[in-house]
Amino acid sequence: MKVAAIDCGTNSIRLLVLSGPRSAPVELAREVRLARLGQGVDATGEFHPDALERTFAVCEEFAQIIRHHDAEKVRFVATSAARDVSNRQLLVDGVRERLGVDVDVIPGQEEARLSSLGALCALDVAPPTLVLDIGGGSTELVLVDETGTILRAVSLNAGSVRLRERFLHTDPPTAQQQAAAREFVGGLLDDSGIDFSAVASAVGVAGTVTSTGARVLGLESYSRDVLHGMVMGRGDVDEAAGHWLSTPVSLIEQEPCMQPLRAGVIGAGALILDELISRIPQEKIHISETDILDAIALELLA
Repeated sequence: MKVAAIDCGTNSIRLLVLSGPRSAPVELAREVRLARLGQGVDATGEFHPDALERTFAVCEEFAQIIRHHDAEKVRFVATSAARDVSNRQLLVDGVRERLGVDVDVIPGQEEARLSSLGALCALDVAPPTLVLDIGGGSTELVLVDETGTILRAVSLNAGSVRLRERFLHTDPPTAQQQAAAREFVGGLLDDSGIDFSAVASAVGVAGTVTSTGARVLGLESYSRDVLHGMVMGRGDVDEAAGHWLSTPVSLIEQEPCMQPLRAGVIGAGALILDELISRIPQEKIHISETDILDAIALELLA
């Protein structure tokens, strides 16, 4: 069986095509595109026409890849941005027209389950494990035990796009803007119900974490194999956050491994990561290159 999973987030849209069986899947295609679907959602409560246009262009591209591989099952999952808008039907209709499937807008609890399943499917770390996924619109925190059972899962309304649009208004943001953003994020984390002192290991997934890892290693070109399993310390994250929050977006866009549409929000994402790692006893984050996208595809194979 061949299956195609699409994860549509606030900032990126990703595709994974697998061929079964689930116990030994073969990766046929893995693509990521930055579409910024969540552009302006926090302020307006609806999708911007430009964001929908970018998203539908990606859908058309992905449709060709899916047809090329003759995928028998396709699932299109949407997360934070699609949960918050009044004009969601425009996305639903546009995706159905181009891909022939419905948009599955999953709640935060389901996103947490899939995120933890995907993040830990190819990584061996000590439990209890905190899985963190910093998206564009929200940040998912999932604490799991040695059996993979979820002890606590929360979805925080603080993602890189949302934080940038709400607090970090200048380029680069001022110290006062950064302080306000940190106070907001810190308050959400401290009220999340996660017992950070009990965390034995932390695993981070998605673009903010992997982009930070690429900067720490000084990669000239992106490598999933190099980044998977890498461990970052608090000093690494603090340096990266400080750099991106004090550098104009036009210069960040020129950095190796940096996609232009991520450059404008990477500082906000790194700020969230910095606040998170400061609360973990070991002050370390493991990078996982498998995440919610892998979990969606593996469940389709099942």
